[in-house]
Amino acid sequence: MKIRLGTFNLFQFVEPPYSWYIKKDKFTKLQWEEKTQWIKNQIILMDCDVIGFQEVFSCDALKNIVSELGFKYFEITDTAKISKDNSNVYISTTVAIASKFPISNIKEVKAHIPSIKKHNYEGFFKFSRLPIKATVIFPNEQEVLIYICHLKSNRLNEFEYTFKIEDSLEHKKSLINKALKNKYSSSLKQRLCEASSLFFDIKKEKNTPSVLMCDLNDKEFSMTIDALCNDAYHDEKRKEKLVLFDAYTQYEKILYNPHPEQKDIKRTPTSFFAGKGNVLDYIFISKDFNKKNKNCIAKVSNYTIYNKHLKENPDGSLLKSDHAQVVCELEFK
Repeated sequence: MKIRLGTFNLFQFVEPPYSWYIKKDKFTKLQWEEKTQWIKNQIILMDCDVIGFQEVFSCDALKNIVSELGFKYFEITDTAKISKDNSNVYISTTVAIASKFPISNIKEVKAHIPSIKKHNYEGFFKFSRLPIKATVIFPNEQEVLIYICHLKSNRLNEFEYTFKIEDSLEHKKSLINKALKNKYSSSLKQRLCEASSLFFDIKKEKNTPSVLMCDLNDKEFSMTIDALCNDAYHDEKRKEKLVLFDAYTQYEKILYNPHPEQKDIKRTPTSFFAGKGNVLDYIFISKDFNKKNKNCIAKVSNYTIYNKHLKENPDGSLLKSDHAQVVCELEFK
């Protein structure tokens, strides 16, 4: 049995006459029809059983779309907020999950207070977008926890470090701690608190297979990934022990006609900013799907990036999306 899971940032999914953030930013009826038709086509192309969505403002409109495409189950944990000054303007967004299989339970991901204190967070903490934690029952009666999240973005363009694969956790922490202490980036602090809260929620569910699909709003090899996946980030006395694994690393990529000096395959960006590509969209899996675990119940049999629209226009289009869609296929034993 194969199960396909996908993550899809819809990019300002706001049904007219509503606007996003400011009154003038809204779609005409024809633009909305074009955008929703493209989204339908992408969902068909992705051919998924479960999809996590980000940047959802108009939840009912999305529910109608996925219902037409065979997703019988649809859930949200929050609703987008409306401006007090204008009832036609949304000022916040949310995430959603659509599934062809039953969703038996929805639970709240709570803030992990010790992590909030450890990061010296000032004021009352709450997720920038409330995550989804859904129990999905697959056809083989296997229950899997599906987390959908959209972590804090860096809209203020505050200074943040970019790391490489060879950078150690200790090196990254030394720089990040300095940045947080000197208040270089409040967005990063928020994101690390969100990732840490998710880490401890997933860790406590160690007896249930888990998948997290997200717009991480942070780059490959970032500290956010360590906070989300690595026990050693949270406890310096522990050796590196991963609670989640990047599904991309679990799939053996095929390289056709490689250059003789090429040693590996460069990871495909899922979003662009100022002409530079970044990997922001991820699917993480628990040890239950890790191919190195002899007791795994399924393995990653495919990992695909749907980015044709970004090849045509790297900055994306409001009538499409500014993110690529990511799909991970799990093959059960």
